[in-house]
Amino acid sequence: MLKKIFVLAACLNIALASFAQDYSLFGTHNKPSPVYTPGENMEFTVKLLDGDKAVAGKKLKWTRTGDDGITQNGEGISSADGLKITASTDKPGFVRIYVTAINEDGKPVSSKPNQQGKSNPIFFDGGACVAPETLQGVPEPADFDAYWNKQKEILAAVPLKVLEMKEVPGNDKVKAFDVKIACAGKMPVSGYLVMPKNAKAKSLPAEVSFHGYGVGSSSLNLASGENKISFNINAHGLPNGLPKEYYEKLKEKELKNYAFSKEENANPDTSYFNGMFMRAMRAMEFVKSLPEWNGKDLRASGGSQGGMQSLIAAGLDKDVNDCYAWSPWNCDFGRTELKRLVGNWYVAYTPALNYYDPVNHVKRVNPNCKLFIISNLGDYVCPPSGVWIAYNNYAGPKTMEIRQGCEHGFTMKNYPKFTISANQPVK
Repeated sequence: MLKKIFVLAACLNIALASFAQDYSLFGTHNKPSPVYTPGENMEFTVKLLDGDKAVAGKKLKWTRTGDDGITQNGEGISSADGLKITASTDKPGFVRIYVTAINEDGKPVSSKPNQQGKSNPIFFDGGACVAPETLQGVPEPADFDAYWNKQKEILAAVPLKVLEMKEVPGNDKVKAFDVKIACAGKMPVSGYLVMPKNAKAKSLPAEVSFHGYGVGSSSLNLASGENKISFNINAHGLPNGLPKEYYEKLKEKELKNYAFSKEENANPDTSYFNGMFMRAMRAMEFVKSLPEWNGKDLRASGGSQGGMQSLIAAGLDKDVNDCYAWSPWNCDFGRTELKRLVGNWYVAYTPALNYYDPVNHVKRVNPNCKLFIISNLGDYVCPPSGVWIAYNNYAGPKTMEIRQGCEHGFTMKNYPKFTISANQPVK
C-alpha cells in the first residue's frame, strides 16, 4: 500500500511539473534596426524558454516567407544560445520568420495552461525588411480629392444635430453622456462622451477614439475624460450599453463579415467603409462644436480598424493635430496586386477601395499633425509593409515604433522594439 502511495505521489509530481512549465519562444535579429540592405544576411536567433531559462533539446521548425514570394523551410534543435536562422532578400519589402517547437511525440510544445485550463501552441512570428522607405501602394484614383469633396458635401447636407444626449453615471471628477448624432448614411454617430465637470469654455483638448473590428457598444471609460473631452464611438452607429446578446445577434446576421463584400466594394458609394468614414468625420465635427473645446488640440486614436479610422479622420479633418494608430488595418489595399505577403484575413482588392486606403488619406493629413504609428513585424492581419507605406506617405512630424515578435493578437514577452522618426532617417 505504501509503495502505491509513493508511485501515485511520483506521478502527481510529474504531472505538476509538466503544468509548471511556462514555455515560450523568443526571437530577435542581429542588428540594432530590422532594416537590412539588399542581399544582406538577416540572422535571427530564436530561443525556447521555460520562464526565463533557455530550454535545450527540443525540435524547432521554421518557415521563411516574404514579399519576394520565396518560401523556405527548415528545422533545428533548441539550445542555450538559441537556434540561428539566416535569410535575405534582394527585393524591397519584408521577410517573415515563423517558428514552432515540437515535442518528442511530434506534437507542438504548448504554453502553461491559463486560468481556464487551456494551453496554446507556442510560436515566434517576426521578421525584418529591406528598403521599406521605398515602398508604395498602387496608384491612387485621379479623382480622389474630388470624390471626398463630394462626400463632405453629402455629409454637410445633414445638419450637425444631436439626436440624443442622455447622461449616464460619472464620478466626482467627470460627467458622461450616451450620445447619438445625425449623420449621412443609414446610421448615426453613437458614442460615450466624457469630460471634466464644470469645465470652462474653450479650456479642453479633445480626443475621438475608434474601435477595432467587431460588433459592440462604445466604451465608457470615465478616466479618459478627467483632463479632456473624450468621445469614444462604435464603428456602426449602434445603441450603446445593451445586453451582449443584442450585439451577438447582429454579429451573426446583419453585420456578419461586414466590409468584406467584394460586390459592395466594387463601388465606393456602396462600400461599408463609406458610412464608417462619414461617422468618423461627423464625430470630429461634433467634438469641435462643443463649447469646452479649446479650438486647437484635437486627437484621433485607435488600433487595428480603429487605427485605420484614426488615420482617415486625420486625413479628412485638417484640424486633427495628433494622431495615434496601432497596427492600422487595410493600409495598402492593393498589396495582393503587387504580390506582397498577406495573411488569411484581408479584404479582397477592388479599385474602388483605393478611395478608402489609409496610405492615400495620410498624404492629406495636416502637415503640423503629430503622427505616431505602431507596426508589428509578425502581424499579417495588418502587414508591416502597408503600415510602413502609411508612415512613408506622411510629410509631417512622425514616429513609428516597430515591434519584433508581435502579431496582431499576440505580444511576445519582452519584445525588442525600434523607433524611427521623421528626424531620424532609417539606417
